[in-house]
Amino acid sequence: MRDQLEALVNQLVGRGILLNEALQEFEKRFIRKTLDSHGGNQLRTAKVLGIHRNTLSRKMDLYKFSRNHRRR
Repeated sequence: MRDQLEALVNQLVGRGILLNEALQEFEKRFIRKTLDSHGGNQLRTAKVLGIHRNTLSRKMDLYKFSRNHRRR
């Protein structure tokens, strides 16, 4: 996994991607995957991510997740 991460970082740096952009994209994908794996349940997702449900809700709004990623 370290080699894959190193390769990804090299690609991002090589393309001139800013740290903030990379972090936001990672966070967005991490949240979406976790949310999907918990059937859209925000409370369980927030618990697994180690954040408050309100924080998760704000991040979902920030990343403009579709309604089908919300409470099912």
